[in-house]
Amino acid sequence: MEFKSLFNRKPVLRQMASLLLVGAAAVAFQGVAYAHHIIVAANASCSNGAAFINYAITSYDTSDAAGTNPAINVTFNGGTVDTEPFLLSQTPSNQFSKTLPWPDPAGTPTVDVSANTTSLWGDNFDPTLDDPTNTVPLTFPTNCTNPPPPAGIGRFTGGGKQVAAGTDAAGDVVTITKGFEVDCDLHHPSNNLEINWGGNRFHMLAFTEAVCTLVGPPNPPKAPVNTIVAMGTGRYDGLDGYTVMFELQDNGEPGHGVDMAGFVVFETANPANVVLNVPVTFVTDGNIQAHVDQK
Repeated sequence: MEFKSLFNRKPVLRQMASLLLVGAAAVAFQGVAYAHHIIVAANASCSNGAAFINYAITSYDTSDAAGTNPAINVTFNGGTVDTEPFLLSQTPSNQFSKTLPWPDPAGTPTVDVSANTTSLWGDNFDPTLDDPTNTVPLTFPTNCTNPPPPAGIGRFTGGGKQVAAGTDAAGDVVTITKGFEVDCDLHHPSNNLEINWGGNRFHMLAFTEAVCTLVGPPNPPKAPVNTIVAMGTGRYDGLDGYTVMFELQDNGEPGHGVDMAGFVVFETANPANVVLNVPVTFVTDGNIQAHVDQK
């Protein structure tokens, strides 16, 4: 999967894609329409042996403030996986899209994608009176002939600098430094990530999701994976309530000019508030190292 576009999201993350869905997404997706309601479109895809769910969530009204809403909850099999607003300032307006890893590929052959809200609409309409939101049932993609790597097969360490690599909350170009150790199986307490830029700092406190794949050789040394796409939560400038989505690639030595990394940091309750957006770019200084998981 080409994750780079996930990190080019406006307002917030990674491609996760040429898979980013825009508009009503009616051609590739299933959807239903009512009045004062949420429209869900979704499909499943496979990239580098890993399964992903791509979804687009659209307001019943994409051209008026009445269709705005501060908190739309996206659910997989009834559990909330994402919360984002409907805003007229979005492009397209009053809709958003994202790509997330398929949950537990070994134990979840089907996923029902839906959405809900408990927040008043832009015209103060009570969401308990909404028409029902459609549910899109998905089946694990059959073209995933190479199943995702099992949990616990690798980990990533490293750090370094990426010069003029991304933008901050004000849209200014920034240089970042970072240090990390993250396990493909989310094993604690070894996971950590810190990013610094322009006097700002993000420190990851919880590592919540990861997909590791072997896209190319990371050696030396040999490792069973070379790419991790992951998510966590933590503190931005000492404030709780921020999410990081990132991708790390170990493409061999010497690291700088070969390895690649991308990061998006945003306010969890308001994903439109992106405080750091770094597309997947080459590491200027330092190294990303994939390892065999030795625990």
